[in-house]
Amino acid sequence: MSTTARATAAIAILSASCLALTACGSGGGAGSDASPAAAAAPASGQALVGQSITVYSGQHEQTTKALADDFSKRTGVKVNLRSGDEAELANQILQEGSASPADVFYAENPPALTILEEKGLLTKVADDTLKSVPAADSSPKGDWVGVSARTAAFVATTGTPADTAPPTSVLDLAKPEWKGRLGIAPSETDFAPIVTRVLKSQGEDAAKKWLQGLKANAKSYDSNEDLSAAVNSGEVQGGVIDHYYWYRLRDEKGQAATKSALHYFAKGDAGALVDVSGAGVLASSKHQPAAQAFLAYLASAPAQTLIADSQSYEYPLVAGVKSKENLPPLDSIGTMANVADLGDGKEALQLLQDAGLL
Repeated sequence: MSTTARATAAIAILSASCLALTACGSGGGAGSDASPAAAAAPASGQALVGQSITVYSGQHEQTTKALADDFSKRTGVKVNLRSGDEAELANQILQEGSASPADVFYAENPPALTILEEKGLLTKVADDTLKSVPAADSSPKGDWVGVSARTAAFVATTGTPADTAPPTSVLDLAKPEWKGRLGIAPSETDFAPIVTRVLKSQGEDAAKKWLQGLKANAKSYDSNEDLSAAVNSGEVQGGVIDHYYWYRLRDEKGQAATKSALHYFAKGDAGALVDVSGAGVLASSKHQPAAQAFLAYLASAPAQTLIADSQSYEYPLVAGVKSKENLPPLDSIGTMANVADLGDGKEALQLLQDAGLL
């Protein structure tokens, strides 16, 4: 997906008015054959056999398919998986409104879920499912549940000054000494939460100045994959990514061909952001019990173990499930984002657009 297309989709879902006002205004669950109260008590596994649900997923396609397949084997529920960019998928749900064929939306970041929540397009998650993960990792309103976590990080070309003296703060990257050495992927949905953290911690004027500095210093890339590859090849010395992109690049290229290293910003810094993916059930779903069962599965030990052992390199949220052995403990490197503070991301995207980065 190009930078322009990605930015257009992101701005579309976070605009003040929906692209389809009639659909967005009717998101209270019209057409559903199960009330939110009924959805809070998923049907037994036997009752679900032979049903099917449609999942719109902005998460890692390979891992999500493995999760869907495992869920189907355990429950007999067929999962029709539609994978794509989370901003495009959220925008699609906004347009479809209560007529959406989606039963579940599985997103990489909270803002895409928040905008659907604000439009009344999500229903409450079953209490037992919410209790499976830390409360801070899910919607404060209970409309979606956290599934996995990741942290922002700084990737640097091995042996360069960016590697031997990496920045301790993401704010440092706006300083003149980074001009021509830096890469960013501003249209990635992972980048907006960092902007939000800078905005919340430093104020609007400082956030604008920081983004202006990034624009002056950095080469922009369409994706974190492209940015990671550029750093590895030495095209730029360093860049801000989510941690798992580096691990996946290392697996793809092999240790010998990996010419970059991962560094973490100082804990408490706006760049030391721990963010979560999450999933919610559409209020308009005609398969509420099966959809709730899928969320319960995502927040269960089997699914969390599958995530932890996958090549996604994300952190599980369920207590007792260990992450991949070479991942540093999250609490040692990052600070969990306040889901409520991240909001719907509109302010961050507007600042990125104003700075000419989108």
